[in-house]
Amino acid sequence: MVNLNANYWNNKYKKKDQGWDIGYISPPLKEYIDQLQNKNLKILIPGCGNAYEAEYLYNSGFNNLSVIDFSHIALDNLKKRIPSISSDHLICDDFFNHISKYDLIIEQTFFCAITPNLRSKYAKHMFELLNENGKLVGLLFNDKLNDDKPPFGGNKDEYLKYFSPYFDINIMDIAYNSISPRMDKELFINLSKK
Repeated sequence: MVNLNANYWNNKYKKKDQGWDIGYISPPLKEYIDQLQNKNLKILIPGCGNAYEAEYLYNSGFNNLSVIDFSHIALDNLKKRIPSISSDHLICDDFFNHISKYDLIIEQTFFCAITPNLRSKYAKHMFELLNENGKLVGLLFNDKLNDDKPPFGGNKDEYLKYFSPYFDINIMDIAYNSISPRMDKELFINLSKK
């Protein structure tokens, strides 16, 4: 198993070696964001990578937005694309060290990038970061994928074990509008804090 520390992720960005990075916001998340009415929601995108979701949210008027990533290169990439975004909202740290409260957390390829033995801790920490009635929304791979390096896969039955203790499962179903290479391999999730 590789050591998934800041050096690992910075090297991935230097080499432009993120196979799951599609270069734009994924259609399921775009469609969800387009339905949001409250532009004042406090939003977090953990393990944001190149943060196309953050860019889309910001350009859509959601300015109460923070992103967190191990990689300063990933955060620098976002800052180059959105120079007006406050650097205070670009957090270079370990997600599990982060303490704040949010109304909405967007999941896009972060869960698949952490070692599977951290998944229970991930679910608990998401619960802790959300305000009352807060939501965790996003995509999880519904496919085996890799055992020794990211992206790590999984399936609905496994995921329910992690999330059910902390969240009401509003939706955890195959995304109908995934990009073609991921069709039937992604679960769209909409989870509400219990």
